[in-house]
Amino acid sequence: MKLRDLYRDSLSLLTDFYQLTMACGYWKEGLKDSEAVYHLHYRKNPFKGGFAVACGLESVIEFLDDFHFDESDLDYLSNLKDFDGNPYFPGEFLQYLGDMKFECDVDAIPEGTVVFPQESLLRVKGPIIQCQLLESPLLNLVNFPTLIATKGARVSMAAKGDKVLEFGLRRAQGIDGAVTASRSSYIGGCHGTSNVLAGKMFGIPVSGTHAHSWITAFDEELESFYAFARAMPGNTIFLVDTFDTIEGVKKAIEVGKWLKENGRKFYGIRLDSGDLAYLSIESRKLLDNAGFEETKIVASNELDETVISDLKKQGAQIAVWGVGTNLATAKDQPALDGIYKLSAVKHKGKDWQHKLKLSEQMIKISNPGILQVRRFSNEYGNIADVIYDELLPPPEQWTVVDPLDPTRQKTLPDSAESQDLLVPIFQKGKLCYRSPPIDEMREKTIKGLKKFHSGIKRFLNPHQYVVGLERNLYQIKVKIIKEIREKVNQ
Repeated sequence: MKLRDLYRDSLSLLTDFYQLTMACGYWKEGLKDSEAVYHLHYRKNPFKGGFAVACGLESVIEFLDDFHFDESDLDYLSNLKDFDGNPYFPGEFLQYLGDMKFECDVDAIPEGTVVFPQESLLRVKGPIIQCQLLESPLLNLVNFPTLIATKGARVSMAAKGDKVLEFGLRRAQGIDGAVTASRSSYIGGCHGTSNVLAGKMFGIPVSGTHAHSWITAFDEELESFYAFARAMPGNTIFLVDTFDTIEGVKKAIEVGKWLKENGRKFYGIRLDSGDLAYLSIESRKLLDNAGFEETKIVASNELDETVISDLKKQGAQIAVWGVGTNLATAKDQPALDGIYKLSAVKHKGKDWQHKLKLSEQMIKISNPGILQVRRFSNEYGNIADVIYDELLPPPEQWTVVDPLDPTRQKTLPDSAESQDLLVPIFQKGKLCYRSPPIDEMREKTIKGLKKFHSGIKRFLNPHQYVVGLERNLYQIKVKIIKEIREKVNQ
């Protein structure tokens, strides 16, 4: 199932209006044959953490592989009026959009890769009009999935190998938000979801038992447990906190004994309120004393990575964590600060020119060039990421410079192994990449995190992984900044 199965055929108007006005401006200025390079990256790690997990590429591929303006799009645009009451877009420009074929090169960091600020998650190279039109949809398709995949990774790390289920459908931001959250959290490391549509679309394991309403639909709590055991004998996890948790556990145990006598298993209980540490410890005692050592305790109720970590420190006897609102909505940081910036331009008959956006804040000054990210490692794991410019000759020795503090530099040993993270996705508009199965993306996240020092994975005051500009690129950037400022101050 693809994007077009949920939405109409053309999604090309999924963009901000100023992308179209700029595209029209380029067309009027005779720049339609100019080439450009844009990079999509983010400035700060989400959740005050030490990393992020790249996600959303598969939806980007689906979007770009079907990028076109249909008749209904062009008809809508033809009826838009400017402040003077005239059509915003000339008919010839709309015809140009209608005839336009996607021709860009797109390189991307695969989903499930651990990434860091300033690193290009996507690189788009091609006709400047097409590159410009893609800004808003690409940010939309990458920002939220990357945010949720990162949250999923954090929650999964907090669980320390316990099973984590995403339960956020009912409080997610709309249908697409819910489905995207389920997919992204699974890639981040979660084990499954309660969202059945996401299970169907992506092959994610689905899980769930019953709600409090099942209990209250019956006259007695015990009766409701027996009824559910008869109805779902292969899914016997009972929600025990509708009235009194400890008494609910005792009733669940009674039904568990009945299941055992009839050759069935008592799989678990679920705690959804109260002091989860205390209640899980007491429940574990009751279950073990009754001979149900293998029966699992599932917990939900406003969980996130910090709560899970704290509960584990308290000795909570919880084996499965159902994480809902805080995961599916990234409640503590509802947006990733992803940006999409022009870094190079090639006008017809001329060479590539470096471009950057200047700012009073160093963190907001963009990086020039056709950028690639190279990851260096040794026998112990990853040691540094270097952002370099493919327009420059490769250095004899790799030195990384922190662009926010150039006194922080690190020369990498010749013995270090390395690989470039951006891989070709489209070449001249033709798809040349096949997304791996979602289980491989999830495994990539889990294995990838193991290759980094534990300090970057701390939830509080994480260690800063070494990421920066290759020294020659940094010098080019400083040179351009000085030239722009000198010109401005003349």
